[in-house]
Amino acid sequence: MDDGQVSATDPQAAPATDPITRLRAIMRALRDPQTGCPWDIAQDFASIAPYTIEEAHEVADAIDRQDWTDLRAELGDLLLQVVYHAQMAEEAGHFGFDDIARSIGDKMVARHPHVFGTESRDKSAEQQTRDWERVKEAERARRGAGGVLDDVALGLPALMRAVKLQKRAARVGFDWPDAGDVLDKITEETRELVEARERLTAARVAEEFGDLLFVMANLARHLDLDPEAALRAANAKFTRRFRAIEAALADQGRRPQDSDLAEMDALWDAAKAAEKQAATEAEKVTETQSERDP
Repeated sequence: MDDGQVSATDPQAAPATDPITRLRAIMRALRDPQTGCPWDIAQDFASIAPYTIEEAHEVADAIDRQDWTDLRAELGDLLLQVVYHAQMAEEAGHFGFDDIARSIGDKMVARHPHVFGTESRDKSAEQQTRDWERVKEAERARRGAGGVLDDVALGLPALMRAVKLQKRAARVGFDWPDAGDVLDKITEETRELVEARERLTAARVAEEFGDLLFVMANLARHLDLDPEAALRAANAKFTRRFRAIEAALADQGRRPQDSDLAEMDALWDAAKAAEKQAATEAEKVTETQSERDP
């Protein structure tokens, strides 16, 4: 449990010297059974978990956009999720906020013996990553996680969990030697999906589609790519180009529903060409600047 209770006597007052103390007081007041917010009182771990996942993605989105003002706000929203879970855990007698902070502090010290211990810092980032995985493997063994895949979290986004499962299996040698083998598997899975679509049930089509996505995640791992980041970038590109279609039609006093696929496809190609031209010009400017400032 926490070392001491956080006062919620006046969470509306001017920000306290310790902002974390004030935030915890606000959450305690929101969850107060007698005077708190009915919505907040009604929540539990399961109902809050989707918001936690959503806030983490919004943090990543702000980073992708390099919007530092928005990032500050989104990190606050994510911090609120930690405070929320900690408050519910404290009410249930499981643990408190201080226990969370103490636990992660202990973990960081234990996993960085080259910083906080006697190990040498004279090693590469790759070696440090291997050492990190070795320490985590020992921690899993102490927890009694016998299987290689035992503690890969079920609540992760499916694409992220696929990569983590594949990484775990690869550590014990269950992996394709290189990306070429994965590309061959993608061809095989694509063929099976086409056959399932033509002959089999909707459930089998969904199964084959899942297999194809799983192998695509494996390809990302072999190419040293983050598939979540790659898909976010593809989503952003689709959004930009579709908005260009909307803008082009709006100049004519029309909307997408007033158009047809052929016209919108042509406008898409025009937006794509404009993006490539802008990228080429930006590269030329960068090259010129590099030549001037060797």
